[in-house]
Amino acid sequence: MAELESARVDAWLWAVRVCKTRSAATAACRAGHVRVNGDRAKAALPVRPGDEVRVRLHGFDRILIVRRPIVKRVSAEVAATAVEDRTPPPPPREAVPTVPVRDRGSGRPTKRERRDLDRLRGR
Repeated sequence: MAELESARVDAWLWAVRVCKTRSAATAACRAGHVRVNGDRAKAALPVRPGDEVRVRLHGFDRILIVRRPIVKRVSAEVAATAVEDRTPPPPPREAVPTVPVRDRGSGRPTKRERRDLDRLRGR
């Protein structure tokens, strides 16, 4: 297999299994969720070894370094050699604030409570 000098950023994201489909990678580029070396990337932007690619997926940024530009979907072992993941680990579970649990019926009335109120008001 001949070594490539560069690859399209959308094809590379798909090939190293960051995005499930190439069209999803293209859509992420179009939406502005992909940055190469700090600049917003269009889908056709070429990436070269050493480039830093930041991808925003599911509300979190992934920081990836291009080791080898590949354009075809390859095995997971080969894909792992083409990328270096520098994403910081997620915060520990204790550090993430929990969503407060509200007692049932407090705040906005339930459908049953609203009907009881309407009956009481004579509507």
